[in-house]
Amino acid sequence: MSGKVLVLHGPNLNLLGTREPDIYGHETLADIDNGLREHALLAGWELSSRQSNHEGELIDAIHAARVDGTVAIIINPAAFTHTSVAILDALNAFDGSVIEVHLSNVHKRESFRHHSYVSLRADGVIAGLGSQGYHAALEALIKKG
Repeated sequence: MSGKVLVLHGPNLNLLGTREPDIYGHETLADIDNGLREHALLAGWELSSRQSNHEGELIDAIHAARVDGTVAIIINPAAFTHTSVAILDALNAFDGSVIEVHLSNVHKRESFRHHSYVSLRADGVIAGLGSQGYHAALEALIKKG
């Protein structure tokens, strides 16, 4: 079985590779997206990705996924994790699977990072595995079919 997956990256993730590499690693966002596309292609799946520093653009992408055949969303909402009821509401309107991913272990960081609005909708949450968290999320979706 195959499907269409949307990967959404929130604010500041465009700086991966140069922003706080001790926390986020040295891979760029392009490295992560290219690896995910290859992983999906090998499994016969279609994968698209989008990064935005603007909450509304992420919401618009979620709305589009409701009608374009997307069966699952992998989302790293970054700082919007802790603030965005609007992203939660958009995800609640999406009928497919949702997996929340964080590069760092948010529970080892500042206390305000311990709460996630997105987790209220997510079917799974992966944190602290670096870019491998995205691959784990994708593999879980592939196995689920």
